[in-house]
Amino acid sequence: MNTIHFKIATPEKIIYENDVFKISIPTTTGEITILPHHIPLVSIVQAGELKVTSKMGEQIIAVSSGFVEIKANNEVIILADNAERAELIDIERAEKARKRAEEEMAKARSQENVDYAKLQAVIDREMNRIKIGKKYKKINIKNN
Repeated sequence: MNTIHFKIATPEKIIYENDVFKISIPTTTGEITILPHHIPLVSIVQAGELKVTSKMGEQIIAVSSGFVEIKANNEVIILADNAERAELIDIERAEKARKRAEEEMAKARSQENVDYAKLQAVIDREMNRIKIGKKYKKINIKNN
């Protein structure tokens, strides 16, 4: 079976790199699924659930905004602001971060020169992590 060389990287590190069979990516125009020999494409990734299918099975990655490049040589690269494998998500930590960002947003309403978009991006990222982390934990409980 043909494979795709897939890599997802953040500014801090490479989150995942492997040869895979299929990748489903949340983009601003909807979810796209990439199979071997996909046409070249560049798209904007939005916060959501990224699914990777390889010989190891399906892996789930919580991804925030970024870019995906699909190359003609069966290579896919995602550069994301933030990405985390579902099994590594600390739901409690994500809940605390979301609450802090919401509190900052509430305080900011009475101030000038506040970057609302940045605060909203933090809230969106943490909500995505929470959703995917909880979903992954439910799947693992059912499979055990």
